[in-house]
Amino acid sequence: MTSPPSVVTVENLEKRYGSFIAVSDVSFHVDEGEIFGILGPNGAGKTTTVESLQGLRSIEGGEVSVLGFDPRKHAAEIRRRIGSQLQESALPDRMKVWEALDLFGALRAGGRDWKDLLADWGLAKKADARFGSLSGGQQQRLFVALALANDPQLVFLDEMTTGLDPASRRVAWELIRRIRERGTTVVLVTHLMDEAETLCDRLVVVDSGTVVAEGSPQGLIERYGGGVRVRFTHDGDGLSWLGDVPHVTNVDRDRNRYEVRGEGPVLAYVAAALVERGIAPVDLRQERATLEDVFLALTNEETE
Repeated sequence: MTSPPSVVTVENLEKRYGSFIAVSDVSFHVDEGEIFGILGPNGAGKTTTVESLQGLRSIEGGEVSVLGFDPRKHAAEIRRRIGSQLQESALPDRMKVWEALDLFGALRAGGRDWKDLLADWGLAKKADARFGSLSGGQQQRLFVALALANDPQLVFLDEMTTGLDPASRRVAWELIRRIRERGTTVVLVTHLMDEAETLCDRLVVVDSGTVVAEGSPQGLIERYGGGVRVRFTHDGDGLSWLGDVPHVTNVDRDRNRYEVRGEGPVLAYVAAALVERGIAPVDLRQERATLEDVFLALTNEETE
């Protein structure tokens, strides 16, 4: 089976600000038609990387290709073909919502009908509202809609759901899937673990300006997630003997709460060992590792 062509190729990207290295030796590729994530803590270099790909920042080192163009030489050509929702954006306070969408859609022949975008992003009732009157969440939805107004081949979404409530985030996720189904490749920049795990086909984890891991969310979880975790509560004597149960590698206790870690069929062996000793916790459960566990293991950072 032939692999889809890469629409973004980054090899050894480097970006400096004086003596400060913001991005160091970053390499990855984005295939046509996928949702690709760039995940990392604040200050990791995520935004610097994607703004360099769009020709918005100078590049000190490495080779970069976006839709076949070098952003150092053909930034204008790239921006005609991509959509971009930047982390920090603004419009004139008196500009109406429909005016902004109509303007951005006119930048490329065959762009999306702004009325469709209003409906997609829950802004139909705000068509005549001025930008300055919108709530933070409404402004954020407008910026994402603007990124899609020219019907781009490739769209960059930087912290796209910041300011959205949980229900609006779920709607946004479904719309991003629909964007991909329409044939647009998506590069999603985020520090939200559930967002990356839910949406991304593949991703890179960036920390301190360097790629520390790359792969599918599930592949990264299997590689770095720390194995199986079994949790339960027990009010009796200590259960240190659980450390000798097959497949168990570690037992942690916090008062009456236990966490047993290991590899393989840990739940079955722990349950059998407990029952054999007359202990049957009603809350005995296995929890799979998440992308947040991977993130913490790789970056040693706390998520926000």
